Amino acid sequence: MTSDLLPHNVRVERRLDADQVARVERLITEVTSVDRVRPLSEHVWLHLRGGGDPSGHHVLVFHGESLVGYAHLDTTDLVLGPSAEMAVLPTHRREGVGHRIIEELIAISADGRLRLWAHGESAQAAQLAHAMGFSRSRTLWQMRRSLFAELPACELPAGITVSTFIPGRDEEAWLDLNRRAFAHLPDQSNWQMEDLERRMQEEWFDAAGFLMAYRDDTLVGFHWTKVHGGKHQHTDSSGAHHDHDAIGEVYVIAVDPTEQGTGLGRALTIAGLGHLRDLGLSQAMLYVDASNTRAVAVYENLGFSRWDTDVLFMRQQFSHS
Repeated sequence: MTSDLLPHNVRVERRLDADQVARVERLITEVTSVDRVRPLSEHVWLHLRGGGDPSGHHVLVFHGESLVGYAHLDTTDLVLGPSAEMAVLPTHRREGVGHRIIEELIAISADGRLRLWAHGESAQAAQLAHAMGFSRSRTLWQMRRSLFAELPACELPAGITVSTFIPGRDEEAWLDLNRRAFAHLPDQSNWQMEDLERRMQEEWFDAAGFLMAYRDDTLVGFHWTKVHGGKHQHTDSSGAHHDHDAIGEVYVIAVDPTEQGTGLGRALTIAGLGHLRDLGLSQAMLYVDASNTRAVAVYENLGFSRWDTDVLFMRQQFSHS
């Protein structure tokens, strides 16, 4: 840290006003431009654009009047503990901003436990996390596949029919299956109606790419696809426009536990990829827990390969910072 730097001023807010949201969005845009990966997950980003949610805390770090660091703390998971995501302006790194943010996050976490996401496998982020008493807890892979490559035939199990999501009819059934299919992943299984509706209101939402698998009248699987870029462009609250080549995503896919081993998951994956290719897209991506070797094997068999990595670091209550 150089001697001519002003002290960093840290503020914690429960909700952000429109001006604060715009300043955070500009910071996130600059970080994303330099790092080539957005430092906030979609869930945090969607809530941030509305000023935040009642369970969140916002940590803002200023250098003079300039916002140079930001973190979001989610306190909803009482079992695993609070989770946070953070970003530091590239021109103000190695000045202790990240260290100061994490200190504040620990201080406002109820029992000192904290989970910290690092999007993109950064050696600098890992060094900071380990230096402050965190250990690597979870690894999430981003995998990609060319849609120009041939797709296997979509062979649905006997008795299964596939249709598209119908707003106003399918929400409750989807939420119920989502809870059961992801019972081991609270970040996904805890979705409520407002979480689903918030995404349905986004520009990228397309019911035609939300595939629902039924056995008789029972929903037993789904593949929700998403398109990034292209006609699905983003304009932040400052008016800045951001565009990039379109890429499809295996956004959320699951099957009922009773249908495990039937091949339904593979068939739904292929069906969704076929939909994305029919849109004229050249690539598809997905996220998968690296420890889920069964799912990784399925995706590799379908032509996906590892592209990038997100890491979750965890600090236990009695760790030393």
